[in-house]
Amino acid sequence: MNISLTGRHLELTDAIKEHMTASIETLKKFNMDIISVNMVASAQTKKGKEHSFIELIINLAHKNSIIIKQNDEDLYAAIDLAISRAQKAMRRMHDKDVEHHKVGLNAVKAESVDVKESADEQEDEIVPVELDLYKPREVEDVLNDLKDSDKMFEIFIDNEDKTRVLYKRNDGKFGLY
Repeated sequence: MNISLTGRHLELTDAIKEHMTASIETLKKFNMDIISVNMVASAQTKKGKEHSFIELIINLAHKNSIIIKQNDEDLYAAIDLAISRAQKAMRRMHDKDVEHHKVGLNAVKAESVDVKESADEQEDEIVPVELDLYKPREVEDVLNDLKDSDKMFEIFIDNEDKTRVLYKRNDGKFGLY
């Protein structure tokens, strides 16, 4: 990785160069093929105030370059903000590369055939079963079954063809809908 540090209208001291270099080194953690990093620091006076500008250009192999322009009153703050924005952009590119796998056309066709076969197999396995729910039952029989089981309620059809619910109440008694 080639690193180029430039100062326009300001002198880059050793401390500033060291801070820039250390900040650029943090970009290596994304394991992307970084060809070169150009950081240009400049100072301008607008409306009587001194402003620091950072222009950061990151050239990546087989990808678009990342260009970030950041300004702040403090040069160190501008460097930190620019590097933070660069890390965010590189994180997005890295996540996109890692999580978006390209699947070939043959793999997609094979998967669609498997889905069709499994759907056909599932259709053959449907077996109608008569449920106990539809058989009329006496309330006393359901009450005895509910006492013997751990269930909280039982749904059944009584002799008058009404759907009923027998349930255990919190006070230990039973309720009937």
